[in-house]
Amino acid sequence: MDLQIKSSRAVIATDSAVKKLIELKAAEPAENSFLRMGVKPGGCSGLSYEMFFDTERSESDIFESYEGVEIGLDSQSLQHIKGSTLDYKEGLMETGFSIDNPNATRTCGCGDSFS
Repeated sequence: MDLQIKSSRAVIATDSAVKKLIELKAAEPAENSFLRMGVKPGGCSGLSYEMFFDTERSESDIFESYEGVEIGLDSQSLQHIKGSTLDYKEGLMETGFSIDNPNATRTCGCGDSFS
């Protein structure tokens, strides 16, 4: 897996994830949109990931920039996903974003929920 890594990054995005985010952001109507990455209560393991394009920023948000695409994390989600790797795969068996989270002690079979 080829990564763009800076040791101080809150979230690491692979080259394939960045490429897909650039493509998706180009389709967003708001120029100031960014990928909001976070967690919310729910799912079969207690917490579930959420990702969507957003334009509302908070002073406590943490931002990472990758080739003009920003990834924003709220301070509460940061404690659960700091150090995670965001990847994008496209193939016969799986297509989509995946999150490799070193903070997860338990995950569900679908990969969308963790604790």
